[in-house]
Formats: sequence, structure tokens, C-alpha cells
Amino acid sequence: MALKTSMMDRPLHTYNSHYGLFNFQHFPNVEQLNQLATRVLPCEKAVPAFKANRYFAEDKRYYEEIICQSQVVPTRENNWHDFFNALIWMQFPKTKRLFSELHQQDIAEFGLNPRTRRRNHITHFDECGVIIAIPSSMMTEGNALLTLLANHDWERVFQSFKDCWHRVLFPIVFGHAMLEMMLQPFIGLTAKWLAVEVSDEFAELSFGQRNHLLDQALMQRVQALGHFDISHPLKPLPVLGVPGWYQHQSHQFYLNKAYFRPSSRTNEWPEYILL
Repeated sequence: MALKTSMMDRPLHTYNSHYGLFNFQHFPNVEQLNQLATRVLPCEKAVPAFKANRYFAEDKRYYEEIICQSQVVPTRENNWHDFFNALIWMQFPKTKRLFSELHQQDIAEFGLNPRTRRRNHITHFDECGVIIAIPSSMMTEGNALLTLLANHDWERVFQSFKDCWHRVLFPIVFGHAMLEMMLQPFIGLTAKWLAVEVSDEFAELSFGQRNHLLDQALMQRVQALGHFDISHPLKPLPVLGVPGWYQHQSHQFYLNKAYFRPSSRTNEWPEYILL
């Protein structure tokens, strides 16, 4: 199964380690997902209940409206996309809830179509986002590396400064579609990144503690960026280039300019990308 092969590498290995995915005898149903959510967040009520999608066949509401109004997440069973969405809800419940509320607000004000700029940005990050966490004491070094990322200086940021990843820059997948695609990674797989500042003890925290800190930091960062109602808040990240996230990271691999595309406009990116 693709999952067993992909679980050997980060970030999917993290889910296997902390959520015990191989302990399930079959694909987890909504009852098992709800039980897992209770175990992961035993003292919080932030995660809506997961409910099988078949119960919403006649519901005319938009997906995000159901979440906000009924406090349940319609979930397709035996479906990797919705399975990973449930795991992200367990990691980042405050940010996920904020995104649902922002969707509902824009739908109420502007209708379903055309989608607002903010809803487009939220959807991009919700599906394919990667958080880049930087400890407070490493902010100067971190911003220098973010500058390389923003300018598509892939060779330097991924190779010359390889040792800075998971030490200065801590990448964490937020997008559930990205996790699904990483089951069978392919050249061209690209995320959208957003940087947040975290406390210096971040590297020493447990998986659950990191998630709690990241959830708060990410929600504050999105709020600081006008709830994504701004131009170009996100930049591309060829995720297979992140050190440790792909098995075939040879020097030749990074020379593939069809994947690691150079930027056509050096330094022409919003200042708010930096922290």
C-alpha cells in the first residue's frame, strides 16, 4: 500500500508515529475519527464532530456553512482526502474553524460565486499549505532564508543551507490535499508557504504541544494579514525539495528547472512575507 511506503519519510511518518495509523484494521470510519479526536484533544471542544457524508445528500448548504451552523464536518469514508482533513482538524482546530467562519462570512455577503479573493487564498492554503515556523531568537537568520525562498533561490535554500531546515526553518504541512498527494509523490508537487514566529523552546516540545503553539501562531498570522484579504499572501514551495521530505534529493535533482522554477521578478514580493 502506498501509505506504508510513504510513511517512511517525513511528514507522513509523523502521523504514523503519533496517531498510530497502522493500528486501524480497516480504513478509519467517522466513529473512529471522533474517538481519535477525543484522544488527541481530550480537554478541548474545538473539533467539530465528523459525520458521514451520506447524511448530507439532501442538504443544500455549502460545506463550510454546514460546519459553522451544525458543528459537524461532512466526511467521505474510505477517502484519503477527507481522512487527512480530519487529522488537520485535530492538529489545528482554531485555524480550521477560523477558515470555515471566513468562508461563511463571505458567502453570506457576496454569495457562493464568484469566489472572493480571500476565499481563494484560504482554499489554497487549506488544501496545499505549509507552515514554516521560525523560533524567535533565529528571526534574523530565518528572514534571510525566507528571502531566498521568496526569490526562488532553490539551490541555496535547499542545498547550501540544508542544515538550517528543521533547526531554523521548521516546515509543517497544513494542507490535507498535500498530505494526500504525498502518499504518491510526483515531480511538480508544489505547496504554498506561510511563515510564523514561535517560541524558542519549540524544537523541544512534544507533537501535541507544537500543534497547540502552531495553531495559535498561525491564526494570529492570518489575522495580521487581513484574514488573507490581501494580494499574494502565499508563495510557492516545491515540497519535494525540503530536506528530508523526499528520498531522491541528489544534486542533479535540484537542477530540474521545470520543477525548481526560477523567479522572473527578483525581490518583487510583498514585505509582509517576512516576519
